[in-house]
Amino acid sequence: MEKKSITINYQILLSDELNQIQKKIVNSSLSALKSSYSPYSKFKVGASVLLNNGKIVSASNQENISFPSGLCAERIALFASGSSYPSKKILSLAISTEYNFKSDDIIITPCGGCRQVMIEYEKKQGTKIEVLIRNFNKKILKFESVEDLIPFPFDVDLSKNF
Repeated sequence: MEKKSITINYQILLSDELNQIQKKIVNSSLSALKSSYSPYSKFKVGASVLLNNGKIVSASNQENISFPSGLCAERIALFASGSSYPSKKILSLAISTEYNFKSDDIIITPCGGCRQVMIEYEKKQGTKIEVLIRNFNKKILKFESVEDLIPFPFDVDLSKNF
């Protein structure tokens, strides 16, 4: 038997430890919470993507009574940036959440589907995407790369089969 381990790296920051650009994108993700349509889960998510042309694309989660027809904020923001600015690279993705948890110590991270979309954008552009996740205790988790959130992504080169 062979035993292996994976180590991920991230930082826990307070908002005053962010640089001005990071503060701007985190604040954009917080503003995006206002447009969340989440009447069923009551779990609001806002996401903002910073592109290398300086544009910020923001989105919020959108639910639907016909579950699972809704979509996560992260995917909406990534797909909108990819559709509107296909030649631009994503520098950073900020995610903020709002929910009435009994504890502020709960850490919320993107779902598996969002992580897979995030890693594909990172691989497609060939450069790392910084991920900033603002949690309920107002602390920010900073990941240098999406790879730290999904160390074993689904990654098959289907072109070899055709």
